[in-house]
Amino acid sequence: MIQSAASLSVALRANALTKIYPRGREQVRALDGVSFEIHQGQFVAIVGPSGAGKSTLLNLVGCMDAPTSGTLELMGNVVHNLGERERTRLRRDQIGFVFQHFGLLPTLTVAENVALPAFFAGRRGGTRVDELLARVGLEHRRDHRPNELSGGEMQRAAIARALINSPSLLLADEPTGNLDSTSGRAVIDLFQELHADGLTIVAVTHNPLLAAAAGRQIRLADGRLHPNTDTVRAEPDLVENPLSVP
Repeated sequence: MIQSAASLSVALRANALTKIYPRGREQVRALDGVSFEIHQGQFVAIVGPSGAGKSTLLNLVGCMDAPTSGTLELMGNVVHNLGERERTRLRRDQIGFVFQHFGLLPTLTVAENVALPAFFAGRRGGTRVDELLARVGLEHRRDHRPNELSGGEMQRAAIARALINSPSLLLADEPTGNLDSTSGRAVIDLFQELHADGLTIVAVTHNPLLAAAAGRQIRLADGRLHPNTDTVRAEPDLVENPLSVP
């Protein structure tokens, strides 16, 4: 049974997460015994070089893949104890996803794209679609299609779509990776506003500005936590960030 996210202080707890992929005769350890906690309301950046295991970790946290060993708890739910239907419901109802390549359907309008997760959840977007489009500054683009938008507008539409089911956790994979600096800054500002509203955000990024904007960083190297990683911090605003925004 899926637990309610209400009254839980820990949004995410990973314990010795390991993910091994076969590659020919080799076994690649994409993650190797990773443990940490993320509290509700934190804004966390997952950083590290390419091949460090960042996207693999995000896939596990998003219930899109299962670990080879170790345990993962999301909003009080031990994920490996859930059936497939319950994992799908957890992913649908409590997690929002933002991707580098936006993932908007080209045949749908902006409003229809934003409403789509609500439709699959058996709900109607209704006025929430308009509220979210106003929140991300796209109310004037609601009837446009993705090919009529700039990159920054497409990403803001994707963020609105990720929020339509009022998730407890927002996961972002390189959300500024395809944007120019001005559009990227707008997305970072939007994430900071959502964080100020109490949303838990976990973002994989190579962007030092996005990493600096987060209250905390989890650093990966070769599938393991970097020795300088702050593995658990209850007060994200007190974390001293080594990167500074110019």
